[in-house]
Amino acid sequence: MFLLDSTKVKVNCVKTQRLGFSLIGFLRNQLGCSATPIQKLKLGLDKSASAYSAGSRGGLVEPARYSFGRSVILMFCVVLNFSFFSSVQPEPAQAYPIFAQQNYANPREANGRIVCANCHLAQKPVEIEVPQAVLPNTVFEAVIKIPYDQQITQVLGNGKKGGLNVGAVLILPEGFSLAPSERISEELKNKVGNVFYQPYNNDKSNILVVGPLPGKKYSEMVVPLLSPDPAKAKNVSYLKYPIYFGANRGRGQVYPDGSKSNNTIYNASTPGKVVKIEKVGKKGSFEITIEKTNGEQVIDKIPAGPDLAISEGDTLQADQPLTNNPNVGGFGQEETEIVLQSPARIQGLIVFLTFVVLTQAFLVFKKKQFEKVQLAEMNF
Repeated sequence: MFLLDSTKVKVNCVKTQRLGFSLIGFLRNQLGCSATPIQKLKLGLDKSASAYSAGSRGGLVEPARYSFGRSVILMFCVVLNFSFFSSVQPEPAQAYPIFAQQNYANPREANGRIVCANCHLAQKPVEIEVPQAVLPNTVFEAVIKIPYDQQITQVLGNGKKGGLNVGAVLILPEGFSLAPSERISEELKNKVGNVFYQPYNNDKSNILVVGPLPGKKYSEMVVPLLSPDPAKAKNVSYLKYPIYFGANRGRGQVYPDGSKSNNTIYNASTPGKVVKIEKVGKKGSFEITIEKTNGEQVIDKIPAGPDLAISEGDTLQADQPLTNNPNVGGFGQEETEIVLQSPARIQGLIVFLTFVVLTQAFLVFKKKQFEKVQLAEMNF
């Protein structure tokens, strides 16, 4: 099975979400809550204090006890809200395609650039191979290549060194999709291996993502694809279509929120003199104290990973590099074309070529016959 089945996961999440909302709604209904739990909690505590004060003066404490019980339940409701919503939040993504899926409805921008380039700033080559033409409702393969020097290592999130991962986005024409497993031959299955491709989202089955995967093993991958049938899909015609492919190797330099990763260069935030370089923690991060000309001191923090390119006593300019550039990866994109060919056109071409060959053959036969007639007349 080469299409990651996220339907079951989504159904389970929906069921859990409904259960949580039902429980929260039940508690709110029992408490008569039309406002938010925090507002009601404050209101309940206020009522408890008022009732307790009145009860103390009149010898009645039952209303306060009841109001206090309501407040306890409201507190439970608030805790349930926070714990439930924190439990259904997605886990932090560790690599590339997930970032694009979470932040962009379409991975290809209006200017043609694939959004992965927003975080992976270095440019690297990629390759894609597809057939020149395919017939409708036919399984074919696309070969994607992400070349890089597999001896190099990159800076990991914890500051240590490790191998590079790869990830890719394949944007197919409308109607094209990932081939279902029952349509894939055994030979093609062996080529694909254990790689799982999944659609970009529910609305874009023609856009596939894969990764992160170990680069040493998956620098070249085979994608099984299925061409559409214009007889069934009215929005598809027998034309030439573009295919867009983007892939990266290694970690990015910028996170989607705009913050830097530890896989990029760090610059001085202000001009001045380096008066102190202090190592913080065991992971290898640094705090660099820069003293301005007016005596004010500014601290620049460097995470674990990049190597320092300055030392104490150095005089810095604004935006001068404080570290080396540890990035060894990058992103690249490529574009190719494929023709959705009509079988009738192929049959017509074959018939036409057959007539051409037969015509040429008849002309040759006729010429030989004419030469024989001329030779016979000359002999006569």
